[in-house]
Amino acid sequence: MARRRKGRAVNGILLVDKHQGESSNAIVQQIKRLYGAAKAGHTGALDPLATGMLPVCLGEATKFSQFLLDADKTYEVEAQLGVRTDTSDADGDIVQTRDVNVSDAQLNAALTSFRGKISQVPSMYSALKHEGKPLYFYARQGIHIERPPRDIEVYANELVHFEGDSVRLRIHCSKGTYIRTIVDDLGEMLGCGAHVRELRRLKVADFVPQMRSVAEYQTLVQEDDDASAKHLILDDLLLPMDTPVLSLLSVDIDHANMLKLQLGQALRYSIAEAHVGQFIRIYGPEKLFLGIAEYTETQELQPKRLVVYEQTLI
Repeated sequence: MARRRKGRAVNGILLVDKHQGESSNAIVQQIKRLYGAAKAGHTGALDPLATGMLPVCLGEATKFSQFLLDADKTYEVEAQLGVRTDTSDADGDIVQTRDVNVSDAQLNAALTSFRGKISQVPSMYSALKHEGKPLYFYARQGIHIERPPRDIEVYANELVHFEGDSVRLRIHCSKGTYIRTIVDDLGEMLGCGAHVRELRRLKVADFVPQMRSVAEYQTLVQEDDDASAKHLILDDLLLPMDTPVLSLLSVDIDHANMLKLQLGQALRYSIAEAHVGQFIRIYGPEKLFLGIAEYTETQELQPKRLVVYEQTLI
């Protein structure tokens, strides 16, 4: 006998405004309970120190979370010059202090080195895995692991404010960018050291930053004891599950091809503007989102991530 699923089949994406000190995983579990959802996941954890946008995927939307992990991000960061920590942020222990003698011209000149395509060595206090364990596991034991530099891209870093030992920057960057490392490297380039005092994620991909904290979402329904009414209110706040893939090319297929696709069969479909290996959004009748497929050299759509709906689509 198949195991009965716990929770309801609710699909979509909720934008949560994470507060300082909150755990990304704890937020996911709170949202999952609030919605009574069977499945939930985030799209890239934020450090406890960080605040801001944390998209939480519910139900079938979790299948497309990788596209948000791979998306560009925008942050606003406040750095303190003159103090370097072992974690490159305010949660770490101070390892060095130096005098700050930095002019506006020196700071602006240094910032140009952190624009465009650059290489970055991730912090030992990151969640990157080494032999199955995150780097911070080794760092906390005083074990140093050599980390190869990684290619990232900083599309823009704008100086928002500079006074005394405080620097505020707005940074738009590619996936895999560590803002803490940028700040630490900037401090070394300026000769005084630096660490992150505050960090806020303003944007993920092209999401309009309309987000609420977990507490605010809970407040919307806390006085409503009727589960159905509560779910109607909450479900109306969800972004559609195809939101992470809206930048992909899309095709519409008929009912017969929809059934083939849901059986995992590749579909013959010529798309003039598509290239081999490209992911394509697929919609069935009445613009029903079915998932994504990969375009092959034989001009076929090979299913990769398909939406499973609660009711069979016949």
